[in-house]
Amino acid sequence: MKILIIGNGYLGNRCAESWENVILSDKRIETVQDVEELINEHNPDVLLNAAGVVGKPNVDWCETHPMETVKGNTVLPITIAEACYNKDIYMLHMATGCVFYGQSYHGGPWTEEDYGNPAVVYTKSKFAADLALSALKNVGIARVRMLLDSKPHPANLLDKLSKYEKIIDVENSITIVDDMIDVFYQLLEKKAEGIFHVTNPGSIKHKEIIELYKKYVNPNHKNEWIKEEELVRLGLADKRRSSNILTSVNLSKYNIKMRPIKEAAEDTIKKYAKNKKQLLA
Repeated sequence: MKILIIGNGYLGNRCAESWENVILSDKRIETVQDVEELINEHNPDVLLNAAGVVGKPNVDWCETHPMETVKGNTVLPITIAEACYNKDIYMLHMATGCVFYGQSYHGGPWTEEDYGNPAVVYTKSKFAADLALSALKNVGIARVRMLLDSKPHPANLLDKLSKYEKIIDVENSITIVDDMIDVFYQLLEKKAEGIFHVTNPGSIKHKEIIELYKKYVNPNHKNEWIKEEELVRLGLADKRRSSNILTSVNLSKYNIKMRPIKEAAEDTIKKYAKNKKQLLA
């Protein structure tokens, strides 16, 4: 299987380094023709869209740059999807599970069939793409959130939490990057259509992650725990962050499984400790 990845960012590179027969493109995409030219040049079997706008230093940037955000997170994936449609190429689009805020209306974990309640520019732009792409055949939408990686990186949840002096203790679904890479490959291989919550089963609190960090990485780590409502009041964020618990109904339809989150998180943080030591050596 030959895979074309559009998006030379964190996750695009993580997938590319893990798979064989991959073309990782950093070409700036502005038109359908731009994508068709890439497809004609490389003749892939499938395409992964790992491009998008998150904002720097964080998603608060999107609030003051709404047009750039909508172009990158809504218009761009639709443009790529049109080219894939024209060329009859399967497309897997990397989306976010942060389109849900708080508890679901039915009381259980949010499923792929639930309608999102996005509250900020970033999540609205991502959910708009989900709605449009879910109407198309030969397209998969893979929602990830709160990425926990065995390799140090500024976008790694562990790197983020460990540098904050003040942290809120919320319970969330998260995605183990090593598991995500495997799931993405299976979705591409099976050309799976529909929306998929690519989050490890179960949920975990920030305090549990920090305890594992202290156990395996830095026993001297210290931070202050604050309440969720204090995040904006103290000026640590401009807008409320998404906290939610997701479940995947659709992965099982393709016989795709992920490790339970608490088991996977501990294993990942152990590997992170080893990788960080090697980087510092």
